[in-house]
Amino acid sequence: MDLNQLVDLDALLREGSVAGAAQRLHISAPAMSRRLARLRDALGDPLFVLAGRRLEPTPRAIELGQRVHALVDDIRGVLVPPVTDLTQVDRTLTLRANDGFLGAWAARLAERAASQAPGVTLRFLPRAAKDMEALRRGEVDLDLGVLNAPAPEIHSQVLMKTSFVAVVRQDHPLARKRRLAPADLAQWPHVSASRRGRLCGPIDTALKGLGLKRRIVVVVPGFQSALAMAASSELIAAVPRVVVPWNLPPGSVKVFELPFATPEVDISMSWHPRQHADAVHRWLRELVKSTTASFEGRRL
Repeated sequence: MDLNQLVDLDALLREGSVAGAAQRLHISAPAMSRRLARLRDALGDPLFVLAGRRLEPTPRAIELGQRVHALVDDIRGVLVPPVTDLTQVDRTLTLRANDGFLGAWAARLAERAASQAPGVTLRFLPRAAKDMEALRRGEVDLDLGVLNAPAPEIHSQVLMKTSFVAVVRQDHPLARKRRLAPADLAQWPHVSASRRGRLCGPIDTALKGLGLKRRIVVVVPGFQSALAMAASSELIAAVPRVVVPWNLPPGSVKVFELPFATPEVDISMSWHPRQHADAVHRWLRELVKSTTASFEGRRL
């Protein structure tokens, strides 16, 4: 075997078809088929079997997949000269984030990116799932948000810690108060933000310990929607403190500390090891870190 066969196997694993791998490597489909035959002979395994129009990897191919991807990425990293002039970079970088993060920082990230690297396009995807597969497959360059249990090979860095606050519209009957009592949270209806549609969380646990229960009348998938509903109704929204100032006009809501302690959450960024040494990706990570740090302290 030679290193070119690693590149062939990497392309087949990423594309899932001979035609796709051929296009990726800029060769003909028959030539790619011959390369697959040589791989099968060299490794003593069919590697891929037909399933409709796609090639499904065998257990042996799946076992080799992550190692092959990492090796090929490392080889390319060695052979490609480092980027020193960001103004010459022409690249699309994909970030995954929830709507609260997007409302708070996406525009500022785009503005700063355009001033430093005008050829870079930032593409944001919704954070519909917290799994790491999109990072492994190279579909996402940077994952932003609250991590559950990151995979051991995934790099991550905490950007900030934030607590939850209660938000009501500026002319809400509760807005006349200096502070909220647990009974206030139980008396008034709530809008809850949950990507998975959950009806219970740390606030409900705290209230239950006090013999109280809140009434959730609507559940939305993101914090931006919850804030918008609280700003235009009698609903209370509990959201991370850090997203409030950048998702609503100043003076449109009253923000309260919760009348009991709830766990702080870490907002982090995560990326795959293949991107760790990439100069453009390092710039992106520093851009996100500096942008969120600069605006984290805006007053409510």
